[in-house]
Order: sequence, then structure tokens, then C-alpha cells
Amino acid sequence: MKKLFMFLAVAGLLTFTANIASAQEEGAAPAAQEQVEEAEEVVDLFAGSGEEVPLHQALKTKFIEGGAGFMSLIIICLIIGMALAIERILYLAFSKTNTTKLLEDVEAALAKGGVEEAKKVCRETRGPVASIFYQGLLRAEQGVDVVEKTIVSYGGVQMSLMENGLSWIGLFISIAPSLGFLGTVIGMIQAFDAIQAAGDISPNVVAGGMKVALITTVGGLIVAMILQIFYNYIIAKIDALSIDMEDSSIRFVDIMVKNNKK
Repeated sequence: MKKLFMFLAVAGLLTFTANIASAQEEGAAPAAQEQVEEAEEVVDLFAGSGEEVPLHQALKTKFIEGGAGFMSLIIICLIIGMALAIERILYLAFSKTNTTKLLEDVEAALAKGGVEEAKKVCRETRGPVASIFYQGLLRAEQGVDVVEKTIVSYGGVQMSLMENGLSWIGLFISIAPSLGFLGTVIGMIQAFDAIQAAGDISPNVVAGGMKVALITTVGGLIVAMILQIFYNYIIAKIDALSIDMEDSSIRFVDIMVKNNKK
């Protein structure tokens, strides 16, 4: 599943890059400033006709104005970060188990067919809780203390599996605004270079570099906020699953104690 979403992320990235390349070919402008002027002319055309500028056209215009280099890196952070976030959300969704029913089935299987029958129930149930129960049942003959230690140890393994990839999402949350701020600094440098070249501090001279600075900052912050929302949602899902795992493990140990007494 994770490989599938990474493939989709790469495919989306290639498609996005191709669209940018085609947009640049359509402009046929050798310099970035000329591309910005042409994009602004398109917006002015819509404004003059009284029609609302389409969203995709407005986004493409801002993308070109912000500089294809830094804006592409910010979009890459968004695409890969979203791919990882969606993969985690689906993984956690499939990890959700009806633990009450599972515990009832395991208890019934232990009473009916013993440990082997309970193992079969766990093998046929998806999710980390069933995997933890199965590992405990593998060591049922060694006593309840060993089963409890096994459940605790394997619970940590399952927690690590659920948190897999979160560090990368956190990395993109940090990198996106950093790239935006880097674009801001470069835009300011361009503005001062333009002032130095023109020998004037008129608004027209400074406006170009300031616009690049603001657009890259906004882009980086928007990407970071989007990924942060998904990151917090994933953390909340992991916390809910971990609480469910701990509660189910305690009840499972109680079932094993009752079975041993019998």
C-alpha cells in the first residue's frame, strides 16, 4: 500500500512538472520577468472583460510570479507529504478492529478448541490487536507472566509500525515554510539588486522582488498548515488505537488467567 501511494505521488509530481513545462513553452518567454508579465496580462484580460479569473489560472499566475524554482520545491513537499499522510490514514483505518467481538471470539475459541483454535481466530482477523493476541497465544504454554511480557513487547512493535512515516511528514512540515522564507530572502535580495541597478527606490523597482518574497512565504505556510492538519489527525488516530490496544491487552490477559485456572 505504501509503495502504491509513493508511486502515485511520483506520478503526480511528474504530471505537475509537465504542466509547468508546457506552460513555459506556451509563454515562449526567455526570462522569468516576461512570464510574469504575460501571466498578469491574462489576469488583466479577465478583469477587463468582467469575468471571474478561473482558480487554476490564478494559481498558475501566482506560481510563476513566485518563481518556478522555489514554488516547485514547495509543491513537491505538499505532494510527497500528502501521499505519506493518506497512506498512514488508510493504514490506520485498516488497523481498526472490533476488539470486543475479537475478545469474545478468542474466549469462545479457547473454551471450545484451546489455544490452537484461538490462534486461528487471530490469524483470520486483521489489525495490530489481533497480531498482539497471536504473539501472546504462541507463548501460552510458558505461563501468563510470559504472555503478558510478550504482549507488552509486541505492543511496542505495533506502535512503531503505526508511527512509521510520521517523521517524514514532520520534516516536510518544517521544510515547506523554510523554503518559503528562503524565497523571501532571495526576493528581498532581488529587490535590493534592482534598486542598486536603477539607482532609485521607487515602488515599481521594489515591487517585483517584494512580490516574489511574499508569494513564496504564503505558499510555504499554506503547505505547512495543510500537512499539519493531517499530521495531527494521524496522531489522534494513533492515540485512540493505542488506548484500544492497551485496554484489549489487559482484558486478554484476564481471559488467559481464567483459561489457565480451568
